[in-house]
Amino acid sequence: MTQVQQGSGPTALRILLGSQLRRLREAKGLSREEAAHLIRGSESKISRMELGRVGLRERDVADLLTFYGVEDEAARSAVMDLLLRANEPGWWHRFNDLLPSWFQTYVGLEEAASRIRTYEVQFVPGLLQTEEYAKAVITAGSAGVAPEEITRRVDLRMERQQVLDRPDGPFFWAVIDEAALRRPIGGTEVMRAQLEHLLDLMRQPNITIQVMPFSFGGHSAEGGAFSVLRFQDQELPDVVYVEQLASALYLDKREEVDRYSEVMERLCAVSTTPGETTEILRRIIKEN
Repeated sequence: MTQVQQGSGPTALRILLGSQLRRLREAKGLSREEAAHLIRGSESKISRMELGRVGLRERDVADLLTFYGVEDEAARSAVMDLLLRANEPGWWHRFNDLLPSWFQTYVGLEEAASRIRTYEVQFVPGLLQTEEYAKAVITAGSAGVAPEEITRRVDLRMERQQVLDRPDGPFFWAVIDEAALRRPIGGTEVMRAQLEHLLDLMRQPNITIQVMPFSFGGHSAEGGAFSVLRFQDQELPDVVYVEQLASALYLDKREEVDRYSEVMERLCAVSTTPGETTEILRRIIKEN
């Protein structure tokens, strides 16, 4: 059985568990349809289980281990222990009424990542936002939503940011389009405070911020914002996250990840250096 890194979040553990079950099934030469028949489910259910997209029931996992010929008690115990940890609710569980299911997955992956690289076009990345800037962004996109709910959404975003302060937190590398820095979200004072906050964050060793300046013209990421997440666990593939208006794409096929990673490398190569980032942020602050 795969050795699991301590500190991995439940989302990452669920993906690891699913990949182990897939390898056991394939080693026995069994199809998803045959496995599904055993647990009285569908082939699509087995697929979702193996991809870590759904929670797994103890009975289903135990039955599959038996079907796959895993009889050693130590091996079975390791898998069932992983199942218990994967089914533990994450800290964001109390916000489930606010979080669409497609975004809950991202919060879980963000919690488990060892490196996050992101390109943003319209806004400062959520993990780098001040409370007032976040409130302005969330309010603008939540017409008709009660003030109490907006407050909770802001609280969620602020709590997500704590991942960057953990001793084992991820290295966060952001490329932000200059347009996002010049758009006065929340008004002049809110935006100035946000830009000053970015200057402060750049002093942290695990945070790198670059700017894609207007002066560069067209570039390789004209398709829009995306993030690439990498994990400490070797069994977990890199994941590309592309958010849409009411859904998101999670890409983990090697050719897809490689394509986005190449675009990110190009962005980093042509965006500002840390010194130039500081200079452009101070210039925008002065202009405001």
